[in-house]
Amino acid sequence: MQKFGLSQPVRRVEDVRFLSGSGTYIDDTAPREALHGVFVRAEVAHAEIASINTAKALAAPGVHGVYTGADIEAAMENDMDAGRIPNRDGTLSVRPVRPILATGRVRHVGEAVALVVAETLAAAKDAAELVDIAYGELPAVVDPTEAEAPGQPQLHDEAPGNLCYDWGIGDHDATEHALASAAHTVDLSLVNNRIVANAMETRGAWGDWDGERLTMHYNGQGVWDLKGELVTRLGLPEDKVAVFTPDVGGGFGMKGFNYPEHFALAHAIRSLGRPVRWLAERGEGFQTDVAGRDQHAALVAGFDAEHRMIALKIETTANLGAYLSAAAVYIASDLAARVLTGVYDIQNAWFNVRGVFTNTTPVDAYRGAGRPEAQYQLERLMDKAARV
Repeated sequence: MQKFGLSQPVRRVEDVRFLSGSGTYIDDTAPREALHGVFVRAEVAHAEIASINTAKALAAPGVHGVYTGADIEAAMENDMDAGRIPNRDGTLSVRPVRPILATGRVRHVGEAVALVVAETLAAAKDAAELVDIAYGELPAVVDPTEAEAPGQPQLHDEAPGNLCYDWGIGDHDATEHALASAAHTVDLSLVNNRIVANAMETRGAWGDWDGERLTMHYNGQGVWDLKGELVTRLGLPEDKVAVFTPDVGGGFGMKGFNYPEHFALAHAIRSLGRPVRWLAERGEGFQTDVAGRDQHAALVAGFDAEHRMIALKIETTANLGAYLSAAAVYIASDLAARVLTGVYDIQNAWFNVRGVFTNTTPVDAYRGAGRPEAQYQLERLMDKAARV
């Protein structure tokens, strides 16, 4: 136990190659003969797609394929999976369709509408500019505190008022009673601002198809979830799908999920029978990588005459973005609740979270996933209480 016991340091062994420029990242591993993929993305936050014309792009020099949502729908389910949680009334949270490539409507800037595959990156970029998309622009809502207000644009028919879930934990009535009888109360409104992840290497992937076996390489945080999804969506046996991850290049949660690009690329790879590679540009990543935080909270604490906390109430509005990412519904709710009371003896507590859709990039786990937000709220409230 001396060597492997508690509090024994675990020394890193990988730093030398990282610091000496000898890391092997996704862009280092793609074969030179691989075709290049470029995604055509929405330039408006909210719009109906009137038409998509790919004829000029398909005829451009070096182009091997142009894929739209219609192509994806013909090959697999054009919908990303995501979790659900129970509402306060016992129903389940809303999970709208999140397409791999958009059909019918786009709901945030950067949403993928088409994929162009060509011999070179330059050829793919040039052809991507030839994809003609006619939009009927719609009003957009980007502030989560306004999303539920009457008259705001509606993102999904199945989510009236843009409400995805209304979740709660604790004892509402006991908390309200304790607050009403408290000798002192302190209230505070806080914003956990939206955070954009900025990995050293942007998201990327490449793959190959040998006629019966798909091999995918991507810079994600684990291979099994993507492998399972590829097996299911493509209808392949498990032993005919292999997924590999080189050095990740930073992720901190943001690269822990399946993204639409993975499945659009897989379809193109199998359709063409050629290796295809894609690496997001930095601005592309800012538009499409899941963001963190973006929560607005109203807090109230009650104290007795001896200044002991007897009640805590927190009501949070969580921005989920335009669609649900994989674990999005759990971040501001269940995960935050696990550390909500911190190190304090709080006998009465009520925590309510309302998750809303807006015309922004989806939000998910990043750098702590709900726990930092909860601790920030609690400690800011306690700091204010100590000063009044």
